Order: sequence, then structure tokens, then C-alpha cells
Amino acid sequence: MDIGRQLDLYRDMWTIRAFEQGLEREFEAGNVPGMLHTGLGQEATQAALAAHLEATDCFFPDHRCHGLNALAQQRHGGDGRSIMAELFGRATGVCSGKGGSLHSADPSVGNFGDNAVEGSYMATVLGVALAYKLRRQDRVACAVIGDGTVGRGEFHESLNMAAIWDLPVLYACLNNGYAISLPAAQGLASADIVDLARGYGFPCVQVDGNDIVEATEAVATAFDHIRSGRGPYFIEFITWRWQGVFSGEFRSDEEVKYWKVDHDPILMAAEKLLRLDVPEDRLHAIESAERERIEEWIRFAKDSPEPDLAKATADVYIGWEVAGR
Repeated sequence: MDIGRQLDLYRDMWTIRAFEQGLEREFEAGNVPGMLHTGLGQEATQAALAAHLEATDCFFPDHRCHGLNALAQQRHGGDGRSIMAELFGRATGVCSGKGGSLHSADPSVGNFGDNAVEGSYMATVLGVALAYKLRRQDRVACAVIGDGTVGRGEFHESLNMAAIWDLPVLYACLNNGYAISLPAAQGLASADIVDLARGYGFPCVQVDGNDIVEATEAVATAFDHIRSGRGPYFIEFITWRWQGVFSGEFRSDEEVKYWKVDHDPILMAAEKLLRLDVPEDRLHAIESAERERIEEWIRFAKDSPEPDLAKATADVYIGWEVAGR
């Protein structure tokens, strides 16, 4: 991968991290309503996916994909600020402030939305993928899932149906080691989720989800496979979430150090670029620029109006009356 490409991905990872850190700060200050699950530590996987998803594709993000949602807006004619405003519950948000963290969606940029019911969109993604296939469209339907979702029935039902119908689906599984606080090795028959997926007969790979080059190359291979009409593909990204679901740290000091220091995706990417003789000042400039951009997004969100109560039901139902049968 050339230096320019790596620098673009490095910038995207800083967009995600700055977004999540700024959002977390504002959440702790009481400025962000609802619940918050950040994707800190998983920047490389989201950047790799964002680099290949087109506006004509679709993706179903999980609840740690704020950065992926924002990058999709930036790339495909939207405005990343609208994702921030949505999380602040403001009228300028992509769903007018009614979607929040778990229900932000914008099909115009390929974002078909998350769902608080884990695993549910593994069924939904099949319908979109089937439509692409029947219409002979060169498109990819991507479901971003975590290791916790693998324990649900929809996981196996979805992989089985995608295999039977040879659908253009990418399953992007971010194995961050824990379903809330349950280690994957204790909750699943195999801690290597790729082993569970391989039985369905389509390509399945496991990659280092914190290595931006390895993750991006894996996604590129998957998209080439799917766009060429060869059916579904499964990638297990081995990664780690910095934050727990609950306050307090339940993981060992050694584990935290390995993932936050030794295997930080941004530090790993920076080391690669430094070895390619990219000046350290240039990397600092990228970080500073993205942090400044995100602070502007936060100011935009804070300055945006609250949703109009008169429009509370707009876009929620087609109409108040249910047609008779």
C-alpha cells in the first residue's frame, strides 16, 4: 500500500478517535442524551470499511460505529456534523435528533441504520442483498457485528441464507473480546469466530483488526469477491474496545496495556508511516487538524436547535390510519 493511501487512512482513524473522545467528554458532561457505546480502539476496522463502501452500497452499523457513520457522510455528499448533531439530539441531526446513537440512519449515503436489538439486522441485510442480486446491481450489503451477536440465532440463520442464495453480503465481525463482560472464549464454542462461519461454505478470514494495512487489504479482497458476483464473504477483525459497557475496569492491567499501548491501531499506523520516512510533524498536523474539525462539529451540534415537538411523529409512521384488509 502506498504512502498516500496510508496517510488517508491515518487521517480517517484520527477523525474517528477525535469524534469518539469528544463525544465521550460531552456525554460525561451531560450534553449527550441517552446511552453511549464508543468505538475507541476499533478505529482501523471502521476506517477500512469506510474506504471501500460506496453510497450505492449499504451498511448496517453496530452501536460503536459513530466514526463509520461520520465518514460515510463526508465521503458521499453529506456532512459529518449531522451525525454529531444527531447524537446530541438536535434538529440538524441526520434523523432530526430522533435517532440518537443507536438509530442514526441515512440511506442516501448507504447507512441503513443500527438497531438496539442485537443481531436483528443480520436478517434485514438479507433483504437488501437479495434486492441487489435480483436487480443485477453491482452492490455490497455489509453487516457490522460484534462477537456478542454471534451467540444469537440470527447469526447462523443469516449466514445460512446468504450461502443458499449466494447473496452479495459482507459480514464484518469486530471481535473485541467481550459481549458486555463475558469473554468470547466462554460464551462461544470457538473463540475464533471464523471457525463458526466457515461451515457455511463461503470465504472466511481472520485478520488483525488493529493493523490498518492488513484490515484494509482484507476488506478490498472481500469487496472484489462480492462485486464479481461470487457471493458472501466473512471477515473476523480481532480488535479490542477501550471502554467497557459499565463504568470501571474489569480487565487485567496486562490486557489493558497490550491493547491501549502496544496494539493501539493509530500508534501502529504511525510506526508504519515513520518507517516510510513520513515526518513526525506531518502526523501531528493530521491529528491536530482532525481534532479541530471535530471540535467544530461539537460546536455546531451545541448551537443547533432542539427538535420541534410538533414534528415528533414525522417520519416515524407513514400515517395514523392503518389500511383495512
